[in-house]
Amino acid sequence: MRALRKPPKEVPSSLNLQAFLEQCTAKVNRSLDKFLPAATARPATIHKAMRYSIFAGGKRMRPALCLAAAQACGGPDSEALPLACAIECIHTYSLVHDDLPSMDNDDFRRGRPTCHKVFGEGIAVLAGDALLTIAFEIVSHAKPRRRYDMSTLLREIAVAAGSEKLIAGQVADLEAEGKNVQRRELQFIHENKTAAILRSSVRLGAMSANADARKLSAITRFGQRLGLAFQIIDDILDVTQTSEILGKSAGKDVAAKKATYPAVIGLQKSRAEARRLTREAQNALSIFSNRNAEALHALANYLLEREY
Repeated sequence: MRALRKPPKEVPSSLNLQAFLEQCTAKVNRSLDKFLPAATARPATIHKAMRYSIFAGGKRMRPALCLAAAQACGGPDSEALPLACAIECIHTYSLVHDDLPSMDNDDFRRGRPTCHKVFGEGIAVLAGDALLTIAFEIVSHAKPRRRYDMSTLLREIAVAAGSEKLIAGQVADLEAEGKNVQRRELQFIHENKTAAILRSSVRLGAMSANADARKLSAITRFGQRLGLAFQIIDDILDVTQTSEILGKSAGKDVAAKKATYPAVIGLQKSRAEARRLTREAQNALSIFSNRNAEALHALANYLLEREY
């Protein structure tokens, strides 16, 4: 039995994180409901599948990070909401496809049967495709800023979801199954499969607030370090928590002989690495006042504390 340890010291904050997350979730869900076709729109099956997956629950962490980054840079939620919704559509599409029998073959996601278990594999593939596609339509509803025109916003989300980022990480993850993976290759998988979208979440939030180059650079580093820490923590939870707590099948990584940090460097070193990366993420926010960035600080602490 491992000794109990205290997580890294938090930046002092008066923020009620639970209330913040609930507010973000409510705003994002209302917006997504407007952006997505109605469940009755023809053909109803695909729109029901899209809505089943997008409204399956979850804490909307990536949209919350997007809104928190906008707040840190002095922008209103209203300007960031379309971008936050687009990011959530891309994230959900990746989960729908990731759960398919040809990928990770999982029966549960966010505490209920996966899309392909309810609607069949063909519809699940198309639902994922549709969620990815509609993300770009949703971005078009965002208001371009002086420093960031529409082409910049679209390119940001396209690159993050493309063959050199998100998809690159997924391909490398599949190809690494059952192999002795070196730490450098493992980092490539995690930085692209998980961290790229999380990084774009905060970058888009900053762009919606017309952040200057210095602020965008700091936000980018925050997202990159936190994104990698997030996936390492996810790897840890897969081997330390139950399916009921995770809302998805626990132990899948081990069973599939996935390349994970606990498998490559061990559990204790993985915990140390997650703490180190979270500290680096927190340090990247030093140019912001604690008040403006308190939501980002609180979210970083929350992600790390999931493991304690």
